[in-house]
Amino acid sequence: MSKIWKWSASKTARKIRSGEVSAREVTEAHLDRMKKVNPGLNAVVYDMSDQARAAATAADRLQASGAELPPLHGVPVTIKENVDVEGMPNPNGVKAMEGIIAPADSPVARNLRRAGAIVLGLTNTPEFSFRGFTDNPLHGLTVNPWDSAITCGGSSGGAGASVAMGIGCIAHGNDIGGSLRWPAHCNGVATIKPTQGRIPAFNASATMERPMLAHLMSAQGPLARSVADVRLALSVMAARDARDPWWVPAPLEGPKPEGAIRVARAKIPEDMECDADVLAVLTKAADHLSDAGYIVEEVEVPDIGGVWRTWANIIMNETRVMNEKAMRAVASDDFKKTLDGFMTTADTLDMEGWMKACAERNAHIRAWQMFFERYPVVLAPTTVRRTPGPRADLGGDAAVRNLFWNDLRFISAINVLGLPAAVAPVDLVGGAPVGVQLIAGRYREDLCLDAAEAIESGAGRLCKKLWKKNKT
Repeated sequence: MSKIWKWSASKTARKIRSGEVSAREVTEAHLDRMKKVNPGLNAVVYDMSDQARAAATAADRLQASGAELPPLHGVPVTIKENVDVEGMPNPNGVKAMEGIIAPADSPVARNLRRAGAIVLGLTNTPEFSFRGFTDNPLHGLTVNPWDSAITCGGSSGGAGASVAMGIGCIAHGNDIGGSLRWPAHCNGVATIKPTQGRIPAFNASATMERPMLAHLMSAQGPLARSVADVRLALSVMAARDARDPWWVPAPLEGPKPEGAIRVARAKIPEDMECDADVLAVLTKAADHLSDAGYIVEEVEVPDIGGVWRTWANIIMNETRVMNEKAMRAVASDDFKKTLDGFMTTADTLDMEGWMKACAERNAHIRAWQMFFERYPVVLAPTTVRRTPGPRADLGGDAAVRNLFWNDLRFISAINVLGLPAAVAPVDLVGGAPVGVQLIAGRYREDLCLDAAEAIESGAGRLCKKLWKKNKT
């Protein structure tokens, strides 16, 4: 029998359900794995081993009673430390906030637990979850399991690193500018950033509500080693929670397009500096889709540069008005350097300018929705250059702007559109994993994941190469 921690979520649930293993055995296997590899990763920063063992014992009692079992019964997971898990700290990577204790489970934590999942621990995030690099004065740096010389991404870097190395079958994360998709790319795992409103969100520990556009651009979601597990986790996380007024009861499966699905392979804007080896991986992904019966055409997607600028202007101006003063009062010097760089990416807007930017968002969404009428799926890069070092955003304002405007333009832009976007790992470049994005229309996560599975079928699962590399 293969090592338990290597099993997929669906296989783990199936074997527990059949009685081949107990929830306690599975939990202990993952806790042993966490004890072995986490010291070198620093991915899980709050250890919930005792709670996990108690939950596993309760899961085995439930199974012995003959009761109907939920879909993730006994499946180990991790949760990002910036959402509430009852009784646990929620400092969001900020040392001054380590005394915040969650009074109740957030919707995503509640949905996972109600589905039978066993929470192993909480994963690391940068301060305020506002950097693309997972490092903070409270917990320190999370290491990329492939190579310590490159970043594990952010802000869900702890989530990506932990699930890649077999700590849990599913990792929770969230994404307002790429914080699910960038770590998935960096760690060689799969993810879906759902449509806004698909997965409910709320933190009872928060002292104020999030501003409107930040809420509309943020999404909760899963990371996993296979697309099938991402799909399974999405179905669980998406359960209704009355505390989120933006939750939408949309079906998880929509009507399939007639005939072969046209995929728009996004043309790379001429002003983007690219690495040829990274773009070659995009070609491999397109070939996998063609082999699976998709019709792939290289075309220009609607105004990706303008969409990105709208994202930057909205989020940075909201942050400047609503959060910057409070953040700077407790943040590290490293965070302030990065924040300075982020602010240079955006125009300083007055009220009229901000309202116009919000109106431009509507036009961008309409243009993309019309584009999906011909091309239901868009194949785009995650990044157009090689994965940078673990603190590459500390190189000054130009370094921050270059990373997010040049390298990650196709990631951050999608948040302002509120569209679903999956990441599928494809291949290694210089020993580092490279993934691609699959983007579809609103509430069509199914189309993103179908295309991601087609790529995975051709490319295989990169985590197997990681485990071979680490001889585990």
